[in-house]
Amino acid sequence: MLLNRWTLDGIAAGRITLVFRRWRRPGVRAGGTLLTGIGLLAIEDVEAVAEISEDDARAAGRDTRESLLAELSGRNGQLYRIRLRLAGPDPRIALRAQADLGEPELHDIETRLMRLDARRAWTGATLALIAAHPARRAPELAALLGRETLPFKQDVRKLKALGLTESLTSGYRLSPRGAALLQRLSRR
Repeated sequence: MLLNRWTLDGIAAGRITLVFRRWRRPGVRAGGTLLTGIGLLAIEDVEAVAEISEDDARAAGRDTRESLLAELSGRNGQLYRIRLRLAGPDPRIALRAQADLGEPELHDIETRLMRLDARRAWTGATLALIAAHPARRAPELAALLGRETLPFKQDVRKLKALGLTESLTSGYRLSPRGAALLQRLSRR
């Protein structure tokens, strides 16, 4: 589920506790979480509804029910009310800062990278490329590897989930954790 910056800022400030979506089937589930630019969101409830009340609209950060309905008009699917809250910081931030990795952590990361490389070896080359070209745009990096941009970006997100890379305003860089891992891999 994508949330715009205005909505994320409202959730972070505690002004927004509900979002509404029209879906053929729910894109999130109660009890799940969602990583966003403001941190980890807890999905507390997902409910199919027929109507939106004025209170619902205010909890979604809108002045009126009509303004929220206008935003949802032209979209197909069942109307869903999603109750959510900020659950804490993005856990990848703490991971990225870990540069002093012990043997168990390094072994765990390497095992995860081997799983990612099971169909096609790409993790080492991608980490090395990001290290050599920090802040370079994804299309340029993808082209250097002879890859399409979208699949390349999806792969970088997998590395980011392991705390190995950081997204910049433009491009990426290795995190301290990623640099420590790459240094270990290069010694082999």
